[in-house]
Amino acid sequence: MRPEILFPLFADVTTLKGVGPRMAPLIQKLAGPTVRDLAFYPPNGVIQRRRATAADAVEGEIGIFNVTIEKLIMPHRHGAPIKVRAFDGTGFVHLIWFAGSPRHIEGLAPAGSQRIVTGKVERFNNEVQISHPDYILPPEKADEIPVAEPTYPATQGLTSRQLRKLCMASVALAPALEEWQDEAWIKQRKWPDWQTALQTVHGPQNEADLLPDAPARQRLAYDELLAHQMALARRKATRQATPAPVIRAGEASHRLLDALPFKLTGAQARAIEEIRHDLKSGEQMARLLQGDVGSGKTAVAAVVLADAASSGFQSALMAPTEILARQHYEKLGPMLAEAGITSILLTGRDTPAVKRKKAAAIAAGEVQVAIGTHALFQDAVEFDNLALAVIDEQHRFGVRQRQQLQDKGRKGVHLLSMSATPIPRTLELTQYGELDVSRLNEKPPGRTPVTTAVVPLARIKEVAQRLKAAVEAGAQAYWICPLVAESEAIDLAAAEDRAEALRKFLGTEVGLAHGQMNGAEREAVMNRFAAGELPVLVATTVVEVGVDVPNASIMVIEHADRFGLAQLHQLRGRVGRGAKASSCILLYGAGENGELGEIATKRLEILRNSEDGFLIAEEDFRLRGGGDPLGLKQSGFPAYRFTDPIKHRHLLLAAADDARLVLHRDPRLESPRGKAIQVLESLFDWRTDRASMD
Repeated sequence: MRPEILFPLFADVTTLKGVGPRMAPLIQKLAGPTVRDLAFYPPNGVIQRRRATAADAVEGEIGIFNVTIEKLIMPHRHGAPIKVRAFDGTGFVHLIWFAGSPRHIEGLAPAGSQRIVTGKVERFNNEVQISHPDYILPPEKADEIPVAEPTYPATQGLTSRQLRKLCMASVALAPALEEWQDEAWIKQRKWPDWQTALQTVHGPQNEADLLPDAPARQRLAYDELLAHQMALARRKATRQATPAPVIRAGEASHRLLDALPFKLTGAQARAIEEIRHDLKSGEQMARLLQGDVGSGKTAVAAVVLADAASSGFQSALMAPTEILARQHYEKLGPMLAEAGITSILLTGRDTPAVKRKKAAAIAAGEVQVAIGTHALFQDAVEFDNLALAVIDEQHRFGVRQRQQLQDKGRKGVHLLSMSATPIPRTLELTQYGELDVSRLNEKPPGRTPVTTAVVPLARIKEVAQRLKAAVEAGAQAYWICPLVAESEAIDLAAAEDRAEALRKFLGTEVGLAHGQMNGAEREAVMNRFAAGELPVLVATTVVEVGVDVPNASIMVIEHADRFGLAQLHQLRGRVGRGAKASSCILLYGAGENGELGEIATKRLEILRNSEDGFLIAEEDFRLRGGGDPLGLKQSGFPAYRFTDPIKHRHLLLAAADDARLVLHRDPRLESPRGKAIQVLESLFDWRTDRASMD
């Protein structure tokens, strides 16, 4: 329940003076629906004004002039500006308007009147000129002109100055609150209290006050990070307090390990040990297993699925697409069978009769491992004693979808999420802070390194010729395009046109797969490619994950400069999965000056020089930003109001440690600091925001 002291901040923006039906939707779109959202909408700039005269005014500065208005000068031709000539005792100050009503301007600056005028100083014929002055006021209103004025990201129909007025009104409603931060930490950092920090952020005196390292900004950044980490830590503590079946390794597990055709890497063995520690604890596991392409996540999953079967429980492995679910079944099914474990494949494409038969087997406990797609959590599917849910490519499922599968168990079902996209440590803490994390940072022996080349599009014919020679020698290749069909608006490669051009040039059949195709048709093409029936597959990013074709040894990515770094790494991971030497060609399109932009150049260089997915993920995070931790944005930091997770990374790590320590020492948050932290959580409302986004 939200503390009463925060009620004024969580009132609707329409409670503020001057906010009516026209302005409210604009504010809501820009900042949010509540007074708090405006108080948490920091300025992005500051106008600094300096008192000046016509004699000493510096061009480019914002000057404040005391002048006497001499006369209004009407435009002498169409399109010419309206001018007002003024004098301040040291020289002339010309006020210029390129649009506006002469009557209105004359009312602002009547001839013979004294006025305080502010604006950006320009010089024309060595005289001061101000275009569209910021303020024109009589001397008695001089106090209304701020020497330092914050500016806000405005929108059509809502000016920066209007926003400033509303933000200041919102800040005035912010109450003094009990301190939730550690006293020693506050003193060490020399930070103000939260109310003073909020006022300071909205009242910057110079550009330095806008920097992430400014004390007031750091204070609010830490508040925000601590509130978020507390919310995640609470969720984790609640989950850990949920009873769950005890799962231990047994005979079936040993048989499966013996059946593996390879030896586990050190990272795989470590991950299995971490997962087994959770499974036998009696508390509900929620662990994220992340590893690079080919790091062996499936083998780890196989072992823990066998553990569940050994302990007499059922488990489920859910994948986002039928082709990926089928690949898992084809890989795991024989291994599980050799270990004496029954498994089944359940997808949405099964006929109703087949679905009913499979569902009956699952409900009767005849199936120990169910592998499938979204079909696994449908109402018609009931498990006899589900104890473990494994989610592959977990980011492709919604929170509710994952929960629906877990709800199929009698009591707390253990959750193991898997991701083939390595996640930066900072993003781990912001988005997955309630999960325990295992990392597979080794690759099994025998993986062939992929040679990566960065080539300009001008050499595409040369690339095609080499591809033809390779295909004639028996190679298989992917050719990735950023668009499905030709676009008049965007001059990029189109998959349909490229497939047709390659058919003619190579003189062979070329497959085409993209997201706008019928699902069955697309998977049929990809299955033909996987079976070796198609030498070349032209595709969009639908092959980014889940396609395993060991014979494919060439990857061509057209307009690679238009793709994200992590996405390029995932695409490259489609080759080098077999014994053949593999290569990835990144074709880039140069700009008007024949060169790539700085960010695009860095992305391609990083990819050319490294195959380490974790390093690439960190660099991608640094270049693109971390996105919305609530899952709505792809880049930037929109979900945080005061925080840049990269520049404030040290604060994020400290906040994560602080949150864990607070809950460990004071689980019910009954201490004075604990109660203050509960107010902090309500203030930033992370729990409410997270639930609504889910």
